[in-house]
Formats: sequence, C-alpha cells, structure tokens
Amino acid sequence: MKALLSVFDKIGIAEFASGLHELGWELLSSGGTAKQIADAGIPVTDVADYTGSPIMLGHRVVTLHPKIHGGILADRENEEHQEDLKHNNIETIDLVVCNLYPFQAEPGIENIDIGGPTMVRAAAKNHQYVGVVVDPTDYDVVLVELKNAGKLSDGTRRMLARKAFAHTAAYDAAIVSWLDDTDQSSDAEDPLPDSIHLALERVHDLRYGENPHQVGARYKYANGSGWWDSATKIHGKEMSYLNLFDTEAAWRLVHSMGDEPTVAVIKHANPCGIASHEDITEAYIRANACDPVSAFGGIVAVNREVPLSMAEELSNVFTEVIIAPSFTEETIVKLAEKKNIRIIEAHPPGFPLLDMRTIDGGLLVQTCDRVQLDHTQWTIATKREPTKKEWVDLEFAWRVAAKVSSNCIVLAKDKQAFGIGAGQQNRRDAGAIAAEKADGRAQGGVCASDAFFPFTDGLDAAIQAGCTAVIQPGGSIRDQEVIDAANEAGLTMVFTGERHFKH
Repeated sequence: MKALLSVFDKIGIAEFASGLHELGWELLSSGGTAKQIADAGIPVTDVADYTGSPIMLGHRVVTLHPKIHGGILADRENEEHQEDLKHNNIETIDLVVCNLYPFQAEPGIENIDIGGPTMVRAAAKNHQYVGVVVDPTDYDVVLVELKNAGKLSDGTRRMLARKAFAHTAAYDAAIVSWLDDTDQSSDAEDPLPDSIHLALERVHDLRYGENPHQVGARYKYANGSGWWDSATKIHGKEMSYLNLFDTEAAWRLVHSMGDEPTVAVIKHANPCGIASHEDITEAYIRANACDPVSAFGGIVAVNREVPLSMAEELSNVFTEVIIAPSFTEETIVKLAEKKNIRIIEAHPPGFPLLDMRTIDGGLLVQTCDRVQLDHTQWTIATKREPTKKEWVDLEFAWRVAAKVSSNCIVLAKDKQAFGIGAGQQNRRDAGAIAAEKADGRAQGGVCASDAFFPFTDGLDAAIQAGCTAVIQPGGSIRDQEVIDAANEAGLTMVFTGERHFKH
C-alpha cells in the first residue's frame, strides 16, 4: 500500500506518517513534508526520485506527473486502466494526504495551489479505491480504521471525499472573492460581483429552528469568521435559531450607536427599547422602560461592561440572552441565578459587504444598509431649525429607525426611545402604535420615520405625541403638504434624502 503525503499544515504529519509506516505502508512525499518525515526517522521516498522528473519552476511543478496522477486515478477493476499502468510502469497510490497553501490567510498569486487541489480532486474522484485526507483531525480516524480493518471502509472513503471536495470548493471560492476584491478594471458603479461562490461549514447545531419542529444550525464561511466564532457563552442552555437571530440584531443595533454607552432590548428582531446614557445601568433602566411588556423574554445587548448594579435591575425581568463585551465576576454570579438566561461575551460585529436572502432558485443580493449622519446631505425643510438638543435626539432616533422593521416610527427624547411602531403595512398605524406606547412621555421629543410620509396623517402621531422635531427621508409628491402641517404645528423637520426600509 502506498501513501502520498504533501501538506502545508504539518501539524501531526510526522506522527501520522509513523503510524502508516508501522502498518507497512510505503510513503511518498516532497519538499518540507518529506524533510519533516525523514527528520523523524521515518523512511520516505521523494516524489522527484519516484517520478524521475526534477522539481521545476520554483516548486510550481512537483506532483503534476503521470506516475502520480495515473497511480491515483486508476480504476482498479478496469482492465484497460490496468494495462496502461503496466505499460507505463505506474504503481497505484492508495492514500493521498494533502492540505493546501494558506490562501485564505495570505491571499496572493503564489499561494494559489495547483498541484495540491489536483491531487485532492483526483483522489476524491476515485474514492472508491483511494482515501484522501485534507483535515489533520482525521488522521486518528484513518489510522484506527486501517489498524483494525486493514483498509478504509466505503463510508469513510466517501466521507473523506466529500470533505475533500468541500475543501477545494472553499479554496476556489476564496480565490474568486480575492480576484473580485482586487479587480481594478471592474465597474466602480457596480459593487455586486458577476457570480457569488459560497462555501459554508456547519459549526453550531441549534436547539431547534424558528419553531421547535424545525431543525436549525449556524454555518460559517469556510474562508472566514465572524464575531459569533469568537463569542463565549458563559452561562445558559443551548441557543435556538431565534436566540441567534435576535441576538445578532441586538448586537448590531448597540454597535450602530457610535461611541455612546447604549443598551438595546430586542424582541422578534425589533427593538422594543433602547437608550444611551453615560451610566450603563441607567441606560438599561431607560431602555426597558420603553416597552416593559414586550421586553419580557427579550434579548438585551450592552456595548459596555455589565456591572452588578445593572445585573440587579435585569434580574427582575425574564431575559433570554444578555450580550456584552465583558461582565464583572460578581455580575456573572448574580445573572447566573437565573438558570434560563444565556450570558454571552463577544467582540464587536464586523460589517458585511453584501446582504443575501434565499428565494426560490437562488438569492436576493444587495449591498448592506449604512446610516450616514451627514448633515451636509440633509435638508431642513421647515421654517424652524432644530435646536442642539433636537439634533442629538434626531440622530439617535434616525439610527434606531434604520434597524426597525418597516414601516416604522420611532419616538424618542433625551437619547431614549419611548415609542416604537414596527412592521406595519402603513405608516399611520406605525405612528399610532408608537404614540400609544409613548403614552405622553415623548413630549418635547423627536419622531423618526424610516421612509417618507405619503400623507399628512402619518405626521399626526408625532404631533399628538408632543414631538417638536421630525426626521424623515422626504421625497413624497405630498412633501409640501407635510411641511405645511409641520410648520403649522411649530415642528422642525429634517429631510435626509435617504430611506432605510428593513424587511
């Protein structure tokens, strides 16, 4: 039995080679892999000596040879193949152990592996007869099976082949993405690539999907990672699909609020409370006060360390998840008194370039939404300009509105949301819900609308709630009517020129 070993990641390779040698396998290798095996005192034949062809082109051509690929690809039951092997003095290769240049970590032309993927794909194609190992964590599995059975089972070879094709698919996807990112000739006006090549791997089985009868899991990009991959669950039971979905929304919301110490409470992916305050415990009290009924069973996200004082306040409210960059030890002890709460410590989220959703037969793809607080692009549409305090609250409410399902209205004051109307089919109902939840607490505050008011009745909720300032995209054919209504009520109104629908 003959094995070919050629790996970039050399973790465990000498031990694996030793195990194969002890089982009577003949070993072929090249370059650094061959040296490491030989230095361990394990007999190994260099590929160049085996093929009779020198290493060429600065190591670009090593294994690309008929004696290598003929030995890997030959159908053991095909008489014509066997005649070809005999005629060309080629011996079969029964195991290929190969992982590739680290393109994902160090992208560049010289890290585009050619010989490695070719060997891996050849072995995976011929997995009926050839084993292929691309993951060092499989070394022990292979050795145990070879020791106990003398050969790899059909199931193991198929599992290894699937893993191998996934490995090369992810590798190629990373190269395509890199070429897209470094293409200086592409149309700068079109940020969407001509094709998208996704390689994902399952990393976290969830308690269940959106509902208990559904199966759910978290997948990560095979050539990258996100904040979830470094997050630590300090306490609590396993997460469900909605726990992750809502926690993602909460974590992104608090980190969209700039450097302000902020607490957000999320329910069904929508904020039911959010507040910024220099005292993070006070921020939580204010966020929870927006809609304490909806906060029951919600997700709490904090962009500062959670102190004991906040934990004491939060312990009075049933909370599914609390996520923050850090927790004091005494805070963890206090929070862990609630056995059902999940305590998660995490780094800030990154900002993805593309947003994708599944549809029948494919995906809907768009660039991700960003909130621009550029006053030079905004227009004061009314006679009165906002005061300094109103500007602060307008910016706060505008950021929040961008993260609320459309149609939405957000009523806020002193960097605290008092009424959030989310996900309504019309803006009037969204405004009415927000005003009802605010219950008079938004007097002297501001109103944010994620899209323009198509009629003046959408403005009525802000007026009835006692708001003094409004922020909205503008762009309706009835803008003037809305402006006139705002002027009549003594409101100041800002047009941003940019809407923030969220579905």
